[in-house]
Amino acid sequence: MARVDRKAGGKGAAAQPNKEATSKGTDRPRRERIGLVGRLRAYFLAGILVTAPIAITIYIAWWFVSFIDGHIRPLIPSSYNPENYLPFSIPGIGVLTVIIVVTLIGAFTAGYVGRLFLGLSEGVVERMPVVRSVYSAVKQIFETVLAKKSNAFREVVVLQYPRAGVWSLGFITGSAHPEVQQVCASANHGEEMVNVFIPCAPPTTGFLIMAPRHEVKVLNITVEDGLKMVMSGGIVVPPDRRPTAGTATSSPSGGTPAPALSPTEAS
Repeated sequence: MARVDRKAGGKGAAAQPNKEATSKGTDRPRRERIGLVGRLRAYFLAGILVTAPIAITIYIAWWFVSFIDGHIRPLIPSSYNPENYLPFSIPGIGVLTVIIVVTLIGAFTAGYVGRLFLGLSEGVVERMPVVRSVYSAVKQIFETVLAKKSNAFREVVVLQYPRAGVWSLGFITGSAHPEVQQVCASANHGEEMVNVFIPCAPPTTGFLIMAPRHEVKVLNITVEDGLKMVMSGGIVVPPDRRPTAGTATSSPSGGTPAPALSPTEAS
C-alpha cells in the first residue's frame, strides 16, 4: 500500500505542474489575428502615406513648369527654339529661358548703360499716377526681403489676438512707423511697437497689427516650421527644440559642464 501511495503521490505531484502550466498559458493575452481585409487596408494606407507626398510634389512641379512653358514658349523665335530641330518636346524650356533672360538683364543693369536706362525708365514710371504706387511698393518689398536688408519674416511669434486669452501665430515684419510709435507711446509707456503679420490658413491673406514688444512672445521655431503650421491648419506641428531640464550646458573652455543657475542666481 505504501508503494501504491508513493506512486499516486508521485503522479499527483507530477500532474500539478502541468495544471499550473496550462493555467498560466490560458492567462496570457491572445494575439488578435488580422484578417485579409485588415491587412489589405493597412497596406493601402501605408501606400498612401508613401506615394501621396511624392505624387503631390511632382504634380505641383509639373504644373509650374507647364504653366511657365505655356506662356514663354510662344514668345521664343522659331529659329532659336530647339524643339523645331528635335523630334520631341523639351519640358522646362520656358523655365530655362526665363532664368537666362533674368540673368542677362541683371548683368546689363549692373553696367553704366544699364543703370542709365533703368534710371530713365523709373523716371517715366514715377510720373504715372497709379502705376508708380504699385511699382514703388513692389520694388521696396523685393529690395527689403530678397536683399535681406531687414529682419522681416525672421521670427515666429504668438500674441493674444483677437482677444485676451486667445493666441495667434504671426511673423514680425519690422518696427512700427515712427508716427505710430509716437501715438502709442503714452499708452505703452514709450515701449517699442512692432509690426506683426498674422496669416490666415491657408496663407492667402492675413492681418497686419501693431503690438507692443512685451506682448509678443518669440517662439523657438523656424519660419519654415511656422509656415507649415499655418498651411496645414495646425496638423503639422514642429518638434520641440527646447533643452530638457536634465541637460547640462558645457563650459566654453571645453572642460566639465557648468552647473545650472537657480532663478535667484540668474537674476
